[in-house]
Amino acid sequence: MKAVFDRLPSFVDTRIRVFAVATLVAQILIVGTGGAVRLTGSGLGCPTWPRCTPESFVSTPEMGIHGIIEFGNRLLTFVLVAIAIGMFVLVLRIRRERRDLFVLALLIGLYVPIQAIIGGITVLTNLNPYVVGLHYVASVVLVSLSAVLVFRVFLGPRGERVNLPGGYRVLVAITAVTTAATILVGVLVTGSGPHAGDGGAARNGLNSELLQHIHSWPAYATFVATLALIVGAWRLGQRRLLTFSLILFAIEGVQIVIGLVQARLGLPEILVGIHMVLACCLAAAMTAVVLALREPRGPLAVKRDIGVAAVSV
Repeated sequence: MKAVFDRLPSFVDTRIRVFAVATLVAQILIVGTGGAVRLTGSGLGCPTWPRCTPESFVSTPEMGIHGIIEFGNRLLTFVLVAIAIGMFVLVLRIRRERRDLFVLALLIGLYVPIQAIIGGITVLTNLNPYVVGLHYVASVVLVSLSAVLVFRVFLGPRGERVNLPGGYRVLVAITAVTTAATILVGVLVTGSGPHAGDGGAARNGLNSELLQHIHSWPAYATFVATLALIVGAWRLGQRRLLTFSLILFAIEGVQIVIGLVQARLGLPEILVGIHMVLACCLAAAMTAVVLALREPRGPLAVKRDIGVAAVSV
């Protein structure tokens, strides 16, 4: 056992980086496959949970393509579990030096089965739109946690606050709030729209057309606020904040275009699915912007401090 433990990373190496990125990518991808389940009307392809049928854990030929799609999405949960376990094991040896990575890996590992249970509840409640919405929001939270993990793995643990004007920090907070509002209202829009996941599933009964307009308000506010973040980061010479703000801005731009096009084309399934996945990417990018308000204590920061000390001597 000791020999196995000694083979684990003693610092953040390529194995940890690969698993961190895999965690984020997998969390986003399962949102895409979950969207495919809903958009193909396969939400009750497996009509019960945790079994696919009362007699079988797997889909049967009689269940057709809908059963295959729903069961395939359930199988991906085991991929997430495997990645989460792998990430947790890899950071065990450095749990004292990098407690942040240990805690994040543990949280994500515990959250994945909780998310699977929520998914099961959506089936047991016949795709209640509010439970389905909760399932999606839980996925967004998992994506955000995974984004924190990737940020910490590549840039290091949290350090001192970046020297920024108070107004800029307030602007970041406003952008984060409008981003969250955009996603949450988007969940309500989807719950009122035609894509219920099954022909017999209920809708939330809200006015879909009105909600689409309401959904656009925080989206445009986020877009404008992000533009202000970019200008501010550029003027302040904050390259990391500028980079992440530009990524956030690009995702928002694509989201707005897709949102307008899908509304005018009657919500085609493929565009709705892309819109759902990009909302998770939006949450990840916004998370990175917030994290960039602090200077990470990574290897580059250490080398920079050593260099400064050498010059001083």
